Amino acid sequence: MNLLRLVCRHKTALGIGSISLFAVVLLYLAKCTSETLKSPGSGLPCQAEKRNLQNTDKPKEHTAFLVVLITTGPKYTERRSIIRSTWLSKRDPDILCRFVVGVSGLLQEDLQNLELENARYHDLLLLPDLKDSYENLTNKIVHMYSWLDLHVDFKFVLKADDDTFARLDVIKDELQVKESKKLYWGFFSGRGRVKSGGKWKESTWVLCDYYLPYALGGGYVLSADLVHYVRINKDFLKFWQNEDVSLGAWLAPVDVRRVHDPRFDTEYKSRGCNNKYIVTHKQSIEDMLEKHQTLTKDGKLCKEEVKLRLSYIYDWNVPPSQCCQRKDGVP
Repeated sequence: MNLLRLVCRHKTALGIGSISLFAVVLLYLAKCTSETLKSPGSGLPCQAEKRNLQNTDKPKEHTAFLVVLITTGPKYTERRSIIRSTWLSKRDPDILCRFVVGVSGLLQEDLQNLELENARYHDLLLLPDLKDSYENLTNKIVHMYSWLDLHVDFKFVLKADDDTFARLDVIKDELQVKESKKLYWGFFSGRGRVKSGGKWKESTWVLCDYYLPYALGGGYVLSADLVHYVRINKDFLKFWQNEDVSLGAWLAPVDVRRVHDPRFDTEYKSRGCNNKYIVTHKQSIEDMLEKHQTLTKDGKLCKEEVKLRLSYIYDWNVPPSQCCQRKDGVP
């Protein structure tokens, strides 16, 4: 009799336990359904949302105040070498530098050379899913900013080319007193006519007859929140031929602080040499060596200041087509 009573009690407990477990499952499914209804189009079940949150919370591999991303090609070893020995020669623990190269489709020999170079200097960002070409520059920008947002805890990034010379000491000092949100800092153009031919031809630009205001790609600075914005929206972005034009269009409707600075000499050809310049584009190896030697010896950028073209202060109070009147007296 006692044994029968014990078995009955055990069955009752099992039944209650099963009912409790079933109730928990129902509550979980209701929660998933509720969250999906609250955020239509997300397409993420609860487990996927949980994994997504875990990935967001994952500690990042690097920490830096300023990141320097230099776009370069697989075979431009000499350019990278001269940058390392000039404007990147002074190591700063607050600055992280990476030369960015797409390696998809590379010959095995070229890939091995890059891997050996990276083993020696530890400063290459090799993008395995990107074929490195001029036509892929916009895609390259998105790939490298996605890597940056996912892997580095940082405040600002300087994007530069491998024919750019930069004063990182001045840039860092000025960034330390700038607001670290919504910053888009460089040399802006607002009256650039859409190219109808040549390597800059934009056959799919239909927004207007001018490019939207953008910072020229020889060198500009973005704050980390804008890099994050690009990454999370990358699947919705239109890719145009010109990567800096594309970035300007992507950020056009966004609440950003566009800071035009004539000390960024970043047009398609240099305006010359001015001791106030902090970023200078279209520099040969000889130009970089001379600037570095002059800075080291005399504390100034130029052996002799030279003005090859006039500059301008961007006028944000007029339509973009009237923004940029070149005049003397501007660096």
